[in-house]
Amino acid sequence: MSAAPTAHPLIAAHRPVLDRALEAIATRAYWSPHPEHPKAYGEDGSLGPPEGRAAFDAVLGTRLDLDQPGTDDWVGGETSPYGPALDVSYPHPDPDVLIPAMRSALPAWRAAGPELRAAVCLEVIARINARSHEFAHAVMHTSGQAFPMAFQAGGPHAQDRGLEAVAYAYAEQVRTPGSAEWTKPQGKREPLTLAKRFTPVGRGVALVIGCNTFPTWNGYPGLFASLATGNAVLVKPHPRAVLPLALTVQVARAVLADAGFDPNLVALAAERPGEGLAKTLALRPEVRIIDYTGSTEFGDWLEAHARQAQVYTEKAGVNTVVIDSTDDYRGMLSNLAFSLSLYSGQMCTTPQNLLIPRGGIGTDAGHKTYAEVVADLSAAVDGLLGDDARANALLGALVNPAVRARLEAAPELGEVALASRALTHPEYPDAVVRTPSIVTLDGGKPDDGAAYLSECFGPVSFVVATDSTAASLELLRRTVREQGAMTVGAYTTSPEVARDVEEVCLEESAQLSLNLTGGVYVNQTAAFSDFHGSGGNPAANAALCDGAFVANRFRVVEVRGTV
Repeated sequence: MSAAPTAHPLIAAHRPVLDRALEAIATRAYWSPHPEHPKAYGEDGSLGPPEGRAAFDAVLGTRLDLDQPGTDDWVGGETSPYGPALDVSYPHPDPDVLIPAMRSALPAWRAAGPELRAAVCLEVIARINARSHEFAHAVMHTSGQAFPMAFQAGGPHAQDRGLEAVAYAYAEQVRTPGSAEWTKPQGKREPLTLAKRFTPVGRGVALVIGCNTFPTWNGYPGLFASLATGNAVLVKPHPRAVLPLALTVQVARAVLADAGFDPNLVALAAERPGEGLAKTLALRPEVRIIDYTGSTEFGDWLEAHARQAQVYTEKAGVNTVVIDSTDDYRGMLSNLAFSLSLYSGQMCTTPQNLLIPRGGIGTDAGHKTYAEVVADLSAAVDGLLGDDARANALLGALVNPAVRARLEAAPELGEVALASRALTHPEYPDAVVRTPSIVTLDGGKPDDGAAYLSECFGPVSFVVATDSTAASLELLRRTVREQGAMTVGAYTTSPEVARDVEEVCLEESAQLSLNLTGGVYVNQTAAFSDFHGSGGNPAANAALCDGAFVANRFRVVEVRGTV
């Protein structure tokens, strides 16, 4: 009699975390296994602040050899938004060699089953977590995020999103049992009996097309959702933000090899300047899943042309805040000022349009005219960013010249209520650091609609005067329906208005935050509890993360036969 197979040690190591993640997505309560404070790292094998910085510095000026097949060139050229050149070289792939190698790794990965695949993914995330300080510097110097945000959003919060995707992937795969005995009674005759086996089978090769601003936070959900559901994953980073995802691929390949799998299940596809490699890869017949974050133009192209693949896109949107009334005027202003300033507004969740009745709003500080609200909000932003050291820690650097160009063109769009000003970064004098600009527009003027009905990504927001709160809600509905929105905010003391705002968001599938005045902001979402996007409006065709985000990355294949 043969011995029972021995469970893989990674399952025992990571099953408790997987179970807690499954519980978290079911309850939607707060939970995270990844400390978000930098001082929590430096023991138990993790890199502390000096070790993480040293590890990052050691990568600069080197060739990051991933030992993957099909390397036909070495490419690079990233320059930090803070000024320094990273001077890291990455393998450029020959897809005709690399992709077949990735496909050859799939049978053993499929045979591993959902639990072991999840455990391997969790080991990858755990090893990345131990290097959070190193990754934070990589994110900072490719995205322009200030270090505190790069550490949290690019590190533990991104790792949470990856783990969340693994939990959803596991839950969907085990929804169907692995085997069943089927017996159908036949009256006086012998019953019909079949043995049935059900195997989750990945679609094939998945392509992750990375973004410049949040390479790990936006990249990890698709990467780990595809890997956990039995696919190989080819990572094509944004050319300005290669390093964080290249390090991710490096870790993943090491874990796969250590666990006894072919490391070619995860590979990097860095591109030459202007090559347009994403288009080439997206149309490969072997690529069956695509995850993309970026411009609407390219997202629409992928959805229209990559017909052989299941395409998940997060594109542009116009996020809106409806201001009707508030019982905490100072809290509202403070909350909005922080939301507009964080990472210089370079977040897909940052509010762009603030809709205020031209007759003003009711507050706990008395009635405030439209002009007073605009002036007080501008003063709140000025006060928040009045200290240059604090401002640099909140704003980070502008990620690319296009953002700077939009900011500089903002005065042409309307009347400037708050002008942007330049700051000097104390450590990186070449960094382009700018405070937000606030521009006033009139919702009753069709010419102004060209500005507020299109995305102006970066540190520019529009305060739009409307005829009434009802008019604001109609403009909100139009904006979400036509342009999409990742987030909607609203402030009101009226239960009726709150219901009306909620109804618009339910009908247009937009995530709503009501009356935020404390330490939670409309442009922040928590893994395991908040849904990032809805998949129901033009800003994104999927949510991070839900069952729909993972279920179509695999199919259940049945094998049946007589007992």
